[in-house]
Amino acid sequence: MQPEAAAVPRDRPLQFHPRADILARFAGALSTGDGVAGAHCIHELWMRGEWPHNIEKGLASLWKHASKSIPDWLPMRYVDWLPVAYEIAGEFHSASRGRTNIYLVLLDYSDSRPEPHGVYVGMSHYSPADRFDQHKAGIRASGSVLKRGLEVLTGPTMHLQHIARREAARIEAQLAEALSAAGLFVQGGH
Repeated sequence: MQPEAAAVPRDRPLQFHPRADILARFAGALSTGDGVAGAHCIHELWMRGEWPHNIEKGLASLWKHASKSIPDWLPMRYVDWLPVAYEIAGEFHSASRGRTNIYLVLLDYSDSRPEPHGVYVGMSHYSPADRFDQHKAGIRASGSVLKRGLEVLTGPTMHLQHIARREAARIEAQLAEALSAAGLFVQGGH
């Protein structure tokens, strides 16, 4: 079994593998239609600062050859600050289990800002995907997600699912503040 089969992106199962090995694994994942293995390869290159064009090309190839098995934590488009979002979100932890989830939504500001992407930080007892769908349908929607929401960025906050509401409220606000302090354009985080 490949080391990435059961790993979450934050684990970075390919972190200590040389680039050539990752590229070979990626080619193998494409040939077998293994979206999980391919996603981990792209993710690791992304975290290492691989050229954006190479990430976009890899994403396109993975969608072409393994679309049915790509995990939902892999973004569908290149975002230059994704490694920063992982690093910052990784600093937050909850000591208590519960029903609340922290989520991030990629926002499109290409029509109004030099940096084309922003991020919305939210919390809900719904899954991040379900809550995103509610925003887009206008149900208790944030205007920024309704108008500009592109996709849920699942990976950075996978460890912040099913936590206590009081912890989630604290983390939501502090995560939004930390992402903003790192230079991201942040909405939400009430």
